[in-house]
This record gives sequence, structure tokens and C-alpha cells, in this order.
Amino acid sequence: MENIELGFGQHLMVDGYGSDRDKLTDINYIYDFLSNYPTEIEMTKIMPPYVFRYSGVRPEDWGISGFVLIAESHISIHTFPEKRYLSLDIFSCKEFDGQKAIEDVKRLFSLEKIEIRNLERGLEFPKIIRKVENFIRDERMQISI
Repeated sequence: MENIELGFGQHLMVDGYGSDRDKLTDINYIYDFLSNYPTEIEMTKIMPPYVFRYSGVRPEDWGISGFVLIAESHISIHTFPEKRYLSLDIFSCKEFDGQKAIEDVKRLFSLEKIEIRNLERGLEFPKIIRKVENFIRDERMQISI
């Protein structure tokens, strides 16, 4: 019987505290990070990043948000300069080195403290549909016998 690989991919979420405020306020720094980082983790950028400044309901909640679509899914970031905080997501159907990504983000944004969540998404998602088709056909053949 063929080995069926399941699972859509990794979703790394980083909450960063104590960041360099200047980096969190610099729309060009955020843009460059989103533009260049997919290559760092061997992903394929399929569009330029979309980055914008927003104002929160409370004045201290303003910041920069941005995302870049990659062939493998996306990378997004939200900054809160007044709180020296950022949230960052890397979601990919292609395996990547999560520990490297954590270390890179910590260094690039001068983070003092981080919280990490790493999820495996789509646990029943078939990676190779041909293998699933063969498995189902074989299973049906056994039932009909």
C-alpha cells in the first residue's frame, strides 16, 4: 500500500515584545522585510507586498500592517509601535525551518521577548491526490471482494 502524506502545512505565529520602535514605524523597513524574506526561507513571492499605515480606535493602537502572498501561502505582519509589539504569521504548505524564522524575526526586529505558536494545518489534507485515488480504489476493491 502507498504511503499517503497528509497535512496542508505549517502556520508559525510570532508575538514579539520590546521591539525597536523605529523599525515598527518604518513602512519601508516592513515592505523590504516582506519583499525579501520569502527568499530567505526558500519560498516564492508571487506579488509585491501590500503594506499600509493604519490608525486604531485608540491613538496608541496605530501601526503598520502588511502581507505578501507567496506561492506556498502568505506572510503577514502587524506592528504596534507605541506598545513596541508586533504579530507575525508565516503560513506555508511547503516545509520551512521554523526555528530559523523565529531567530531571524527576533534579530531583524530586535525583539526582547517572544511568544510562539506553531500549528500544523489541514491535518487530513492529501498532499498528493494520485496516492489518495489509488488508496481509495484499492480499498473499494477489497470491500467488493
